[in-house]
Amino acid sequence: MSLSEKDRKYVWHPFTQHFTIGEPLEIISAKGVYLYDSQGRSYIDANSSWWVNTHGHGHPHIGKAISQQFQEMDHIVFAGATHPKAVELASRIVALMPNNLEKVFFSDNGSTAVEIAMKMVIQYFYNQGKKRNKFIAINGSYHGDTFGAMSVGQRGYFNKPFESLFFDTTYIDFPEKDNEEYVLNQVKAFLEKENYAGLVVEPLVQGAAGMRMYSAYFLDELIKLSRQKGLKIIFDEVMTGFGRTGKMFAMDYCHEKPDLVALSKGLTAGVMALGLTVASNEIYEAFLSDDIGKALLHGHSFTANPIACAVACANLDLFEDKETWENIKRLSSWHQMFQKELTDYHFVEKVRQRGTILAFNIKQTEDSYFSDIKTRIYHFLLKKGVLLRPLGNVIFFNPPYSISKEEYNQVKTGIIEFLNQL
Repeated sequence: MSLSEKDRKYVWHPFTQHFTIGEPLEIISAKGVYLYDSQGRSYIDANSSWWVNTHGHGHPHIGKAISQQFQEMDHIVFAGATHPKAVELASRIVALMPNNLEKVFFSDNGSTAVEIAMKMVIQYFYNQGKKRNKFIAINGSYHGDTFGAMSVGQRGYFNKPFESLFFDTTYIDFPEKDNEEYVLNQVKAFLEKENYAGLVVEPLVQGAAGMRMYSAYFLDELIKLSRQKGLKIIFDEVMTGFGRTGKMFAMDYCHEKPDLVALSKGLTAGVMALGLTVASNEIYEAFLSDDIGKALLHGHSFTANPIACAVACANLDLFEDKETWENIKRLSSWHQMFQKELTDYHFVEKVRQRGTILAFNIKQTEDSYFSDIKTRIYHFLLKKGVLLRPLGNVIFFNPPYSISKEEYNQVKTGIIEFLNQL
């Protein structure tokens, strides 16, 4: 039985309609920016394996960290115990954060990191005898697929079967360049009517909504309005963190800073499952009490897994290397040049770029995740040795930072050839 046959017999894939899907790619190895299939073909990983891979696959420094940590300690319970790599990681992450963010809670992925942040906010008010448990979010948000994360995400196609089970959330319009003041007035009106607990945002770039980008000015003004009413601010930096926007974090573009930050994806260079929720001391101290019921009674079996923590620390080592930032700067500049070329196509619209992310829409009656454009370009580029997964009619290119100019041009040429035959 072939790998694909065994897969079809035993495996249930994410975001996949198995009734209509064809054979999966049989990827058997990866190195640098390349993925290799069972037939010996290679593909440039043009979307960083779901936006997680930062330095390329199989980086030796990451591999060494895994091996060394396994020899010392594979895993321990994290309730009532600690270990060196967790403490090292927490201290190094806090050093990269705004001064108000000083406590790190460990989990397993981006959804849980966001969900924990929301639980922290709700219990922060609960522990003070205040009933504030409703959130404000931006239309088009995606914060994960657990129930709390879904409850503050975009309603509709992803989550229709579960919507009756979600808690109530207030959504504001997406802040386009020409409607920022309108949306801010919308926020003011909402804040006058209710006592909200928190604001949850993907800072500056909405990922799953199609790499939609908005300004740091708007986000600063949104936070100021929210703070006036006592809301706690959650930044979901799961996708935007670790260089993806051109700076270490998207919040580095903002004057106003959050009360909590959710991290994952690039946290471990895309190698291990790990999530972090970084909170302010003000929030942390609201949980201190003689009453055990006021503690954050939340945890995961693999909380602060030592191997995952060691990988995250090795990843931070690489971000301290100037070569990483030179790669990010170079990739950003290539995107800026490519962006200008894309504007020549009359059916290409909303060309946008921030840091290592370049995105554009193929013009249709309306933007749709279910557009057949994604299937057409996916298969077209596979034949060109490029693995790229569009979001419907939104084409985006965010490779590992280590991509070379030659490899970049291979992806770019493939995209242009696709556009030319439309």
